[in-house]
Amino acid sequence: MTRVAARTAALISLALITLAFLGPFVWVLVASVQPEANLSAKPTFEFSFKNFAAVLNWETVYHPIINSIVISGGTAILTVVVSGLAAYPLSRYKLRFKRHFMLTLLFTTGLPVTAIMVPVYSMFFRFNLYGSVPATVLFLAASALPFAIWMMKNFMDGVPVSLEEAAWVDGAGWVQSLTRVVVPLMAPGVAVVTIFVFVGQWGNFFVPFVLLDTPEKQPAAVTIYTFFSQYGQVAYGELAAFSIIYTAPAVVLYVAVNKYLAGSFSFAGSVKG
Repeated sequence: MTRVAARTAALISLALITLAFLGPFVWVLVASVQPEANLSAKPTFEFSFKNFAAVLNWETVYHPIINSIVISGGTAILTVVVSGLAAYPLSRYKLRFKRHFMLTLLFTTGLPVTAIMVPVYSMFFRFNLYGSVPATVLFLAASALPFAIWMMKNFMDGVPVSLEEAAWVDGAGWVQSLTRVVVPLMAPGVAVVTIFVFVGQWGNFFVPFVLLDTPEKQPAAVTIYTFFSQYGQVAYGELAAFSIIYTAPAVVLYVAVNKYLAGSFSFAGSVKG
């Protein structure tokens, strides 16, 4: 009886947590199709796509979404490439200070980016990088590298060295063994790191808001701020419609690489004796 009560309590708790998470999503869906949506959106039979029509223009949606794809995609690609190259020697070679380096990486993952934004902002001004999208991408990639290297190294540890040794016997160098043996076998790990970095930068508001000077360069995460007027008024319907459009690319990315996330590392029979 005690186990049944504990199981029931756990299920009720999980149901309440699920409802707490689903509540905001339901509000967004309902408010996006209500002509006069407000903070207390209620289900009605009045549906309209006026909110979507109001935000579907170049300045509000298309240009910011393109900026977000460029910034987040560029950051993800750069981070995956650099973290893969950095994780390879950490995974394959016995380095003297590897443990200290890995602990330093783990420590830096706990440092908030906001804590260093003042010196970064000053540095960008000093070197005339303020408002530069490539410079912003480099900074975002640098801030995402510690945790990306940590994850990539752990995934790379799961690939047996014997597979690389077989490639070396056939005359392959470390670059060829990395790109043709290790990376294909750890594709699920690469997909995880890519999604982690992309989604993290897709929702990054503070860094682009500080380092990019004009709305023409700012991503969609900053555009959300424009739905809040200086007098405290909020266009809830348009905000909800924009939020649905804003989350679509991240969902599409997850679905596109879902087969890699669902895959598993399988090395049985890879090397014949």
